Amino acid sequence: MSVKIRLQRHGKKGKPFYWVVAADARSKRDGKYLEKIGTYNPNTNPATVDLNLDAAVQWLHNGAQPTDTARAILSYKGALLKHHLDGGVRKGALTQDQADAKLAAWIEAKSGKVDAKKDGLSKAQSDAKAKAFKAETVANEKRIAAQTEAAKAPEAVVEEEVATEEVVEAATEVEETPAAEEASEEKEA
Repeated sequence: MSVKIRLQRHGKKGKPFYWVVAADARSKRDGKYLEKIGTYNPNTNPATVDLNLDAAVQWLHNGAQPTDTARAILSYKGALLKHHLDGGVRKGALTQDQADAKLAAWIEAKSGKVDAKKDGLSKAQSDAKAKAFKAETVANEKRIAAQTEAAKAPEAVVEEEVATEEVVEAATEVEETPAAEEASEEKEA
């Protein structure tokens, strides 16, 4: 029986949520599985991955083959590195303490990168909010200034309304004139 480490889709339409499972290669995508190893949520930024590292490495030791996406997830969480280091320990190239130290250093560096990305995203979001708030306050100040000017000079507003009414009347007269000329030309013909 060949075993695959793959994703099993859950969630609703447009909002996928995946389980990382070890399953028989012949079983359906969302069908029977041997063991649930973790979860993967691509809807968050950065994507949320919870993985049982020891269970994943144990399945890799037993010969389970990850799919491309599952391989990327296992690599992201360090399962493939641990599997590689365990191979070095079995061959005698390094001790278990050295392998554990290398894995811990890698995980710490990786978590630092992820935290830096989260901080950058939250900073960008707060900067965007601050910029929008500043633009909104400027627009509000302009609107308040226009209202105060209108309150100080109500006569000017009345004059502007009369002027716009005259322009509208003149425009309608211009539109009516060509139609009247056409009607008179038709009568003459």
